[in-house]
Amino acid sequence: MSVNLNGPAVELRESRLKTITGYEGSAAQLLSKKDFLNRERSFMQCGSCSADQVMNLLTQIQDAAVVEHGPAGCAGDISYRNGVFRMGNRRLGYKVHNVKYINTNLDEKDTIYGGEDKLKKAIREAKRRFNPKAIFVTTTCASAIIGDDVPSICNELETELGVPVIATICEGFRTNIWATGFDSANHSILRRIVKPARHKQPDLINVISFEHQFVYANVFQKLGLRPNYIVPLSTIDQLEHISEAAATVQYCETLGSYLAAGLEQHFGVPEVKAPAPFGIKASDALLRELGRMFHKETEAEKVISSEKEKIAKDLERLRIRLSGKTVYIAAGGPLAYSIGALVKDFGMEVVGTSVWHHDQKYDNDDERLNFLKFAVENYGDFHVGVCNKQAFEVTNAINHYKPDIAITRHIETVWAAKLGIPSIFAGNQPTEMLYDGLIRFGQTIDDAISNPAYIKNVAKHSKLPYTEWWLEQGTYTFLRGNKND
Repeated sequence: MSVNLNGPAVELRESRLKTITGYEGSAAQLLSKKDFLNRERSFMQCGSCSADQVMNLLTQIQDAAVVEHGPAGCAGDISYRNGVFRMGNRRLGYKVHNVKYINTNLDEKDTIYGGEDKLKKAIREAKRRFNPKAIFVTTTCASAIIGDDVPSICNELETELGVPVIATICEGFRTNIWATGFDSANHSILRRIVKPARHKQPDLINVISFEHQFVYANVFQKLGLRPNYIVPLSTIDQLEHISEAAATVQYCETLGSYLAAGLEQHFGVPEVKAPAPFGIKASDALLRELGRMFHKETEAEKVISSEKEKIAKDLERLRIRLSGKTVYIAAGGPLAYSIGALVKDFGMEVVGTSVWHHDQKYDNDDERLNFLKFAVENYGDFHVGVCNKQAFEVTNAINHYKPDIAITRHIETVWAAKLGIPSIFAGNQPTEMLYDGLIRFGQTIDDAISNPAYIKNVAKHSKLPYTEWWLEQGTYTFLRGNKND
């Protein structure tokens, strides 16, 4: 059982999933074994912090407070999270309000004498100011170096305040995999918030998503299922009872692997074992698995047939326009593999991918959840570079391949634009999923390729920060180790 809830710290992806951040080679080779050694870099331009991903989830819970035990600099992007939270509430018709967040503002004196008194004061202030249903206390590099006993303080103040006070161990230097932060947040939710089911709701299905609540609404309605969207914009009460769902589905293993597996392993909520529904074959596979799990096989086949019929003319039109066009994809591993499968439905050629990390196994170790395997088996081999969000490698690769279009996520489209390459951004709202999403995404690709004048003008008047020397190098020049380790 890979999800161990005994302590406040989640097991790291490096050991749990054998995650790597440095690799170059074919997708088929990457699938050939599950013990590739990570190839370290002799140079890195940037990095992401796992604590950021914790904050991206926990601050979005409606009636929970977050106390971040660290210096003020760790609060630098809280305004962004607050904006996402407010916009999400407005979009869904909820009361618009701010995130409930306090930073302990550790300073130089605290690094010498300790910051425990500040932490206690901040937790009490969070209770007084927000009256939350739960308080999550997150750690940072500074608080870990000091050695403050955060779990003991949380236990002490939970008794005093009468609400769960939950230590979330997530200091950035614990892991090289920023996505471990998602696991840390979900570990705290599974360990301290979710309760055993009072009763099962046979038509309820958990949907692990980022911020978009309507991903599966159309097909779920046709199958008589009720979606329960988690974690963003959920309440503590909702999260307490996600164990009552009949199943859990997610479309990004990076975000949802740990939570879905924990719900299955500890609360008896099975994860839907199917690829994310990007493209026709994956959408078919997901709906058929839902039909099997909910004993709605006939209904699922009707939905598949009607959805395909609805998009047939538009799909043929897009195939005529996009067939043979080349694409480079830079995104998180599961999403990059899924988008690669999706564009193949238009007859496009994936010349390469840059993925941020690669999990060599999954928390629910089922091959049906291996999105890379699904893509290779159904659409053929392709090149994979695992680049840990290094923009200088992504830019080098796009310059090398010169695709007709670049599709990116997290790393902005500006890098392709400065090279004169049309590009589109795949954001947190995965509107490219399922059958109608395939058409929306295809139209977006076609629009970008067919109207390159703006991008060409941007390239004409822009200058990359990278020298010609670098652009002439191999993309993974700074990867140490042997290619086939």
